[in-house]
Amino acid sequence: MYVDEDNITDLAARRWASAHSPRQAELMTAMIRHLHAFAREVQLTEDEWMAAIQWLTEAGRISDDKRQELILTSDVLGLSMLVVQLNNRFSAQATPATVLGPFHIDGSPAAPYGFDMSDGIPGTPLFVTGRVVDVDGKPVPAAVLDAWQADADGAYEAQLPEIDEARLRAKYQAREDGTYCIRTIAPRGYAIPMDGPVGELIGATDISYFRPAHVHFLIDEPGYRKLITHLFQEGSEYLDSDVVFGTKDALIVRFTEKPAGTAPDGSHIEQPYLHAEYDFVLQPG
Repeated sequence: MYVDEDNITDLAARRWASAHSPRQAELMTAMIRHLHAFAREVQLTEDEWMAAIQWLTEAGRISDDKRQELILTSDVLGLSMLVVQLNNRFSAQATPATVLGPFHIDGSPAAPYGFDMSDGIPGTPLFVTGRVVDVDGKPVPAAVLDAWQADADGAYEAQLPEIDEARLRAKYQAREDGTYCIRTIAPRGYAIPMDGPVGELIGATDISYFRPAHVHFLIDEPGYRKLITHLFQEGSEYLDSDVVFGTKDALIVRFTEKPAGTAPDGSHIEQPYLHAEYDFVLQPG
């Protein structure tokens, strides 16, 4: 059968239905039908099609081991949060999941209780303390909290050409009773990278390209569902317009101002600091 405008979709779908994996066949045939329906709905022109190909090519070219422009693309389109929510239908007691974001890296350094992952980087000191527990409130002993964040200017090391090492990130191990203590600096709400194809696309709209202040966490313990989440600073800008749709009420935490003196880890701190308290509740899996 020769191809025409009316039969191309069915022909392509039938061809891809031959995939050896039933799931691959399902994914590919559905994608073909939706892509073809989109092209028909908007009457996609050849110039627009080529512009999209060039845009994807540039998104791949700008990506590297520190920056993932295609994850950022998924984030700003709301697809990342949709996939997170489809795949992380946790119980009401569990900490909700949110997006991974484009700046997570493997191999962050291990850190003990109370370690200062800011390591002299300027900013207001911030302690984050609490417990890692299951949905019944029982501690998860020695859980590892992989934490990372932007600095007080809203930058990650991937955005700083002069930085070639882990910065403002560490893997903290909770104690046997599930308690943990992270020392860092208060992050700042920041603009997503606007110097690439995603920025160019957003720049042609009225969309806010900012994220509210937050700290990322990944907790992956045997016997529990992997948790990828953030803690957002209560009262920070952009909570209601997060460009990646990641804000959730249950993840908004007060950063309480504290005077100089004894810090949450028992050490002495000679300047005022902020203290956030949060218990991460893991979903059995």
